[in-house]
Order: sequence, then structure tokens, then C-alpha cells
Amino acid sequence: MRADYTLSRLYVTDAITGGVQIELPKPQAHYIATVMRRSEGDAVRIFNAEAGEWRADIIAASKKSVSLRVETQLRAPEPMPDIWIIFAPVKRARTDFIIEKSTELGAAQIHPVITARTQFPKLRLDRMQAQVIEAAEQTERLDIPAVFDPVKLEKMLTDWDAGRTLIFADEAGGGQTALEAAQGLAGPAAILIGPQGGFTDSERDILKSKPFVRPVSLGPRILRADTAALSMLTLYQAASGDWR
Repeated sequence: MRADYTLSRLYVTDAITGGVQIELPKPQAHYIATVMRRSEGDAVRIFNAEAGEWRADIIAASKKSVSLRVETQLRAPEPMPDIWIIFAPVKRARTDFIIEKSTELGAAQIHPVITARTQFPKLRLDRMQAQVIEAAEQTERLDIPAVFDPVKLEKMLTDWDAGRTLIFADEAGGGQTALEAAQGLAGPAAILIGPQGGFTDSERDILKSKPFVRPVSLGPRILRADTAALSMLTLYQAASGDWR
């Protein structure tokens, strides 16, 4: 069944199946009843990774509560590419951009990492969670990426699963081009973007010493972190992800 894209779209954590009743959390109830002015008899779309997307009818609505009855499945669950984005937090607006666009571009996980030159190490996990949900709702994605608290680069590398390729955007250049690296990927992968000012020489040496790391060049110009993240994810999705 074709989805009606005029219907409001909500991510829910409840188990979704035909005929069940779902009570929306207060923020979503407020959004549907007060902001969107939907009422009893109107329909919405609800989704999550396990159930896909469903049409649900509003069976009761007030300013503080909205009850839904699940009706018809619109889209079945879909597999997503196993690509992560790992980035050193930058200024708030640019960090918000990275989180939003990584969600839109299909990143499965979003990991902030603390490097020697990271200037903005503190992030609120609940705010990141709200951002990825909003981005997924707006872009027809069926799942939301997992988000994580910041960890130091050294710990991330120590705990790394060597079966996942780590594509390291090396501002110093050298190695493969980003496109060549993206075209050659066959398994799980992650993209690492550094902070304003880049990685230190010692961090770069450590990264290049790891057998699972693939240094890549993003061309002759130094890109901002948010531009680099967007560029790398775009190349990956076009070459090895779900844009093919």
C-alpha cells in the first residue's frame, strides 16, 4: 500500500501490529493534538525498525493524551547499510548538522569521539536522541541510528572490532581517494572525521598503524568537519550503500 505523505509521521518504541492500541507520550500527543491540530478520526503514520511503517487512526485526543489504533502496514522493515559515523564534536550548530545529515544519509550509528584538539567535548545524549528521531521522521527512514556518549580516541581504537573497516579522513592527504575507498568496501565500515585543527601527528601515526584503518584523501582543500562527514557518507552510499 502506498503511504499518504500528507499524514504526520511518528517514531514509536511500542510493538506495532494491526489492531493494537498505542498511547503516545506527552510530547508527541502535544505535537499531534495542539501543533498539528489532529483529532479523533484523523490518521497518522507510525514506524520503527522492527515493524516498518503503519497507518494508525486517532481514537481519542486531548491536549495531553492521544490514543491510536494501528490499522494497516504501509512499508515492511528494510535493512540499512552497516555504516557508522564517528566525529569529533565541533561548534553546536555544526555538530547538529552532522547528526541530522548522518541520520538522513543512513548512518547506522553515530559516535562522538574526543581527540587532542577537540574543543567541544560535551554532548547531551538525550538531545542527540531527539535530533535523530526528528530527522528520521522527516526523511521517511524506518529506523533511527543508535547514538552514543563521547569516548576518547584511544579507547575507541583499543575496543575496535577489527572486522569493521575504519575510513580515516586524513586532512594531510595521501593514501586512497575517498571515492576509491568507498568503492572497495564489502563489509561493515565506519567513517572517522577529525576536529577543527585536525588530528595531531601522533594521533595520525597511531591511526595509520592499525590494520583496520584505511586513510583517505578528501581532495586538495581542507574541508570543515561537517562538510567532510556529509561528503564521506554521500560517497559511501553511492558506491557501496543503498543508493546503488
